[in-house]
Amino acid sequence: MKLNKKLLATGVLAASLFAGQAWGAVSAEEAAKLGDTLTPMGAERAGNGGDIPEWTGGMTTPPAGYKGDGIYVNPFPNEQPKFVIDQSNISQYEDKLSPGQIAMIRQYPNYKMPVYTTHRTAVYPQDIMDETVKNATRSELIQNGNGIGNYANATPFPIPQNGLEAIWNHITRYRGGSVQRNVGQVTPTTNGAFSVVKFQDELTWNRYLSDYQEGQDDNVLFYFKQAITAPARLAGNVLLVHETLDQVKEPRRAWIYNAGQRRVRRAPQVAYDGPGTAADGMRTSDNFDMFNGAPDRYNWELVGKKEMYIPYNSYKLVDRNLSYSDIIKAGHINQDLTRYELHRVWHVRATLKDGERHVYAQRDFYLNEDSWQASVIDHYDGRGELWRVAEAHGMQFYDQDVPWYAIEVLYDLLSGRYLALGLTNEESNPYSFGVSRQSRDYTPAALRRAGTR
Repeated sequence: MKLNKKLLATGVLAASLFAGQAWGAVSAEEAAKLGDTLTPMGAERAGNGGDIPEWTGGMTTPPAGYKGDGIYVNPFPNEQPKFVIDQSNISQYEDKLSPGQIAMIRQYPNYKMPVYTTHRTAVYPQDIMDETVKNATRSELIQNGNGIGNYANATPFPIPQNGLEAIWNHITRYRGGSVQRNVGQVTPTTNGAFSVVKFQDELTWNRYLSDYQEGQDDNVLFYFKQAITAPARLAGNVLLVHETLDQVKEPRRAWIYNAGQRRVRRAPQVAYDGPGTAADGMRTSDNFDMFNGAPDRYNWELVGKKEMYIPYNSYKLVDRNLSYSDIIKAGHINQDLTRYELHRVWHVRATLKDGERHVYAQRDFYLNEDSWQASVIDHYDGRGELWRVAEAHGMQFYDQDVPWYAIEVLYDLLSGRYLALGLTNEESNPYSFGVSRQSRDYTPAALRRAGTR
């Protein structure tokens, strides 16, 4: 894996900006824990002596019945919940739940959390883990924390020293190099009625372009293209994003192709709390992938690590025998289809900086230690009131060594509505990894070609 030379050259700047602060590389002695007492990604290898087992390498072998077609079968089909958390017993488990999870249980009488045996299935490709170990002693925050120096395209801070480093681990985590997916998004009314917006997404990291050359567009982390394929009134609209590492120095480049107008326009609103695509006001742009984009509007605090019940190994939610109406219900998704496990998470708190603007004044992140994915995020409004609760129902894409999401759900406690994104049960060819893309595929001109109805 190649180092980003432009970012490497800014390492001296990082040293001067953050002298006397813990903003970057750890010592070789500290890094030696990776692969020993810590996993290569920085998680505690040992279990907790109880429900959390030792990490033994994750799930690297597909289960029987998987045909290699991107239709992921449940590796734990016969397991039953150990217990269920609901209104009748929530007081016993509040110390292992987020305030948002507690609020969901208290607000909806039929909301429950089935808790299963913990399986630490998360694992990344060996080369990604190897580079992550190397990053521990070289990656550092630059430009007031808005970029990363000495970064080699894997998790930059496996032993985080502050909240900003931890959130960068989520933002930059590996998701397959180059992948295409066909997914659905719904925003049900309070009575559960919904229609589906269908997307074809493409996500390609800079260095995975087939024509990539060292130094090419070197402030770009990845390219993202999202075409709406249904309903007909929206079909043909396409969003293109060049996700820059330092979005303060160089804001995210975004364009939208409007099929009705047959025009491509710059889209600076696709950032921060700008409206999410076809989301009926139910998510912001930076709610996508639980959280994305520039971290500069918040102060980031690493609160610490805790044990928590989080959605995990959520293979029931991708079952091809289910329809979307089996999953989408009034108020929340069908919790009978969910699976929660006890895992260790990093708690990171983001509070809005003085003078900055965002609809969320505070966000509390709970990042899974094995994957660095955000599993739960509680969102607070400007009055300090809990407003929205996000849960990522994670799963291991076991043929690709990629931890990712089955679906993301964002609940609005005030309106009683929610958004679910990433549904694949009714989609053909839901995931294709290793797709071949060139830089010309991610240009504004390419939007016109992709957006033809």
